[in-house]
Amino acid sequence: MSAEMEHTVASSATLEGTSLHTGEKVSLTLKPAPAGYGFKFRRIDLDDQPFIDADVAKVQTVERATTLAEGSVKVHTVEHILSALCGMGVDNAIIEMDANEPPIGDGSSQPYVELIKQAGIEAQDKHRKVYEIREPIHMETKGGSLITIVPDKKFRVSCTNIGPEGRFTQYFSSEVTPELYESEIAPARTFVYYEDVKPLLDKGLIKGGSLENAVVVRGEEVMSKEPMRFDNEFARHKALDVIGDLMLSGKRIMGHVICVRPGHGPNTQMAATLKEEYLRMRTMVPPLKIPDGEGVLDINEVMQILPHRYPFLMLDRVIDFEGDSKCTGVKNVTINEPFFQGHFPGHPVMPGVLQVEAMAQVASILLLRKPENQGKIGYFMSVDKVKWRRPVLPGDTLFIEAEILKVRRNIGSAVCRCIVNGEVASSGELKFALIDN
Repeated sequence: MSAEMEHTVASSATLEGTSLHTGEKVSLTLKPAPAGYGFKFRRIDLDDQPFIDADVAKVQTVERATTLAEGSVKVHTVEHILSALCGMGVDNAIIEMDANEPPIGDGSSQPYVELIKQAGIEAQDKHRKVYEIREPIHMETKGGSLITIVPDKKFRVSCTNIGPEGRFTQYFSSEVTPELYESEIAPARTFVYYEDVKPLLDKGLIKGGSLENAVVVRGEEVMSKEPMRFDNEFARHKALDVIGDLMLSGKRIMGHVICVRPGHGPNTQMAATLKEEYLRMRTMVPPLKIPDGEGVLDINEVMQILPHRYPFLMLDRVIDFEGDSKCTGVKNVTINEPFFQGHFPGHPVMPGVLQVEAMAQVASILLLRKPENQGKIGYFMSVDKVKWRRPVLPGDTLFIEAEILKVRRNIGSAVCRCIVNGEVASSGELKFALIDN
């Protein structure tokens, strides 16, 4: 299976059973979906057979399970099937059901893994988009849950489960690949503490629950139809839930998810944060190809606007304008740059302060090209929230983005970033003053 391409199920496959919370008989069918489709639930028991996107924006409730809703149409307990699809490398699928909740099976996602294997998996002609975590994302709740996602070149989950009074505190950690998911995560069953059973029944939940599809913990005793499948089965099931809930962000993750006492509420909150951060990052992604058009400024036109000259001109070309507030410039970084002689001999790296200077020059283009500002010079007033994430080396092409946030009289502020090979090399918020030359 190619990790670079999207995948869907190769054919339809059906699983029948009983739902956990509603106790209804239900038939679930996986069907292929086109590239870029994602996951959608379909309620075929309703007249118009409506769809519900597997999207965190559709989350309605998170008590003991994750429920999605589109108006009055609901789908309960979506985390196990979504976890299995993600874990087995599926990106696009239609999930049809003739009730409002998938079958619980044995309380794990293993039945869904078998269903996916029965349907088969096939690659599609679209490259998979993955949310690469480039800086830590952290969240804590008042209830003591903690989720942190840190950069990693693979998708990993580390989970600590802490029961009441510290009972059955367990830890589990694993990379998430189809092989490891099937053997190490999918078999882990859902569980419940005995003291929670009656309150859940009083709320109309777990109507289909039994010792055949859940493990019940009573004091220090484990009540189950079969022995524990793993010494840390509870922590593994929590990891299973985390994987499914985070898929509601709409993207696979390249990063290490570290969680303590996770639950559907914290999980979906993190999914919402991931979606928000991903959209924010994508708002300023440069084109892969340098466009032609009226908005392009060559070096001669750049030098007509900026007063900078060798060796301090950090901009070779402007490749795009979006109105009067946003533009993208290019700097081709070569070994001939004078600063490489001393920074550093044998290990040439573009100084971070010069990356900031490049951001400032691109931001200045937006203001200095206006007739009323021609001939002026931009002076730094402050630089905030500057981060350097990766080195810029000889041979790199630096895409420099600038977006003007506010201009008042002769004072302007802008958010900027430098990008190399699709990765953010540096970013910051700049404030400067336009002064007559």
